[in-house]
Amino acid sequence: MKNIRVLIVDDSAVVRQIFTRELSRDSQLEVVGTAANPYIARDKIIKLKPDVITLDIEMPRMDGITFLRKLMHHFPLPVIVVSSLTVAGGKLVLEAMEAGAVDVLSKPGAAYSVGDMSIELIDKIKAASHVVVTKPKKTNTDPVLPKQKYAMSETTNKVIAIGASTGGTKALQQVLQALPANSPGIVIVQHMPEHFTRAFADRLNSICDMEIKEAENGDQVYPGRALIAPGNSHMLLNRSGAQYFVQLKNGPLVSRHRPSVDVLFKSTARYAGANAVGVIMTGMGSDGAAGLLEMKNSGAQTVAQDEKSCIVFGMPKVAIELGGADEIVSLNNIPRKILDLAQ
Repeated sequence: MKNIRVLIVDDSAVVRQIFTRELSRDSQLEVVGTAANPYIARDKIIKLKPDVITLDIEMPRMDGITFLRKLMHHFPLPVIVVSSLTVAGGKLVLEAMEAGAVDVLSKPGAAYSVGDMSIELIDKIKAASHVVVTKPKKTNTDPVLPKQKYAMSETTNKVIAIGASTGGTKALQQVLQALPANSPGIVIVQHMPEHFTRAFADRLNSICDMEIKEAENGDQVYPGRALIAPGNSHMLLNRSGAQYFVQLKNGPLVSRHRPSVDVLFKSTARYAGANAVGVIMTGMGSDGAAGLLEMKNSGAQTVAQDEKSCIVFGMPKVAIELGGADEIVSLNNIPRKILDLAQ
C-alpha cells in the first residue's frame, strides 16, 4: 500500500516534533516535512507534493484560514485543522471548514491526551487522503442549502439518532436545514473536539427551523429539538416514563472515538427500540455500525447514506455489510426518508 504523505504546518516546534513522532508510528503514514508558517508551507507543498496537510490556525505572518483559502484556490489538497480550540476558536474552525478544511481536531490538552489525539489524527489523515478536493466554485449560492423544505403532518414522540464523522458537518447542515420545526427529537454524534461542537450547534441553530443545541447532561429530547453530543463526552439516550433525555459521560474511547456513535445508538436501541430511527452518515472507520445493527434488532428503522453522496464511505459501508441498514439513501433524500419513517 502506498504511504500517505503528510506535511505538518504549525508554528510550535514542540507540536511539530510530537506530531512527527506520533504519525511515524503508523506504517501507512510518512511525514515528508514540517513548516513553521504558511510561507514555508507553500514552498514545501510545491516541492514535496503531500497527500494531506495538518494545519494550525494561529500562526505568524499569515493566519491559517487565509492560507487555507489561498491553498484551495491554487493547489487544493485535503487539509485537517489541528488547533488549540477555545470557545472563540471554535468559530474560527467553522470558518476554516467553510474555507475547505476536510476535518478538525483539537491539540492535546488537560482533557485530551497525546494518545487520544494520535489515534484520531491518524484516522482522520487516512480518511482525508481519500477525499477529492477541488477548487471552490465561484457562486453566490451555498451548495449545501437544500433545494426543498420538507413538512411533517404531525409531531410524534419518535427519536431520531444520527451519527457522522468526516464530511458530516456539511451533510448534517443539509439534513437539518431541510427538516421542519415540528420534526421528531434528534440526538446526534458528530466526531469533533470540545468547543467546536458548541460553535457548530450555535451556527446550525441560527439557520435551521429546529432548535439545535450542544447537549447538556439531563437535556430533554422532544419534537423540534436536536441535541449534538459535546466533543470529548459520550452521549447516551435514556428515558423516564414517556420522557426521553440524554446523559453525558466520560470514560474511554469507544470504537476509537469519544463521543462514539456506537454508544449513542446502543442506548437508543435500549430505551427507544421500535420508537426510533437510526441514521449513519459519511465517515471513516466503523463507529456506529454495530450500534445501528443493535437498533435494527430492537425494532428501530435504520438508514445508511449511500456511497455516491458520502465524502468517505466508511461507517455506512460497514453498517451495510453487517446488515444493520434497512434503507440505503442519498444525502439529498435523507430528510424526506427520516420524516417518512417517523410518521
